[in-house]
Amino acid sequence: MSSYNAAFEIHVHGQVLLRADATYEQLQDALRPLWAYAGARSLVDGSPSYYEEEPGIQFDAPEHLLQMCWTVRGDDDFRQALDDMCMGLNDLAEQGAAIEVTFYDTEFDEEDAPADAESRDDFVMLFVGPNPAAIMQVQRDLLVQDVINMMERHFDSAELGGVVQEIDKLFSQRFEALVSSLELGKPPRGTGGSGSGHGGNRRPRHLH
Repeated sequence: MSSYNAAFEIHVHGQVLLRADATYEQLQDALRPLWAYAGARSLVDGSPSYYEEEPGIQFDAPEHLLQMCWTVRGDDDFRQALDDMCMGLNDLAEQGAAIEVTFYDTEFDEEDAPADAESRDDFVMLFVGPNPAAIMQVQRDLLVQDVINMMERHFDSAELGGVVQEIDKLFSQRFEALVSSLELGKPPRGTGGSGSGHGGNRRPRHLH
């Protein structure tokens, strides 16, 4: 698809701590779904973002840190590239990490659109990690942060210990169910690689 008539501008944002023995060549292969989708021939060629002011895809070798603030123009088929990217990064990740992906509807104009019109904007939260436990840990931490931030508008933080304990129970149950399913030779269920949502106000772009 030509970038000129792409349905979305897709922004990928996050950072992933990689194993100390992960090489640039391995990272380039793991990220191939992204830079190849952009029409590049290598990670070096594909790392710049569609927007010059964004850092793009960067690898801090001394810190073993992958940082992404990268936009590409595309369509819904980019979701498959994201799935393939996550599979590759799982093999290189040192710990769990979250990656935010925002789809901006290029045909939607907030100023000219009718009051009842809705954009096709979408937001997806992806998770990568060396194992299900690491992925669940970052999912749990993000959920606790969101819940605490919301509830502190009404309650003192000291009152929210029981809420955090209940969240931990839910994740413990999910992990036990996953382990049980793996022991029985069944496909793992309930771990959740991503979450998405439509509606509401358009998400602002990350500013640097």
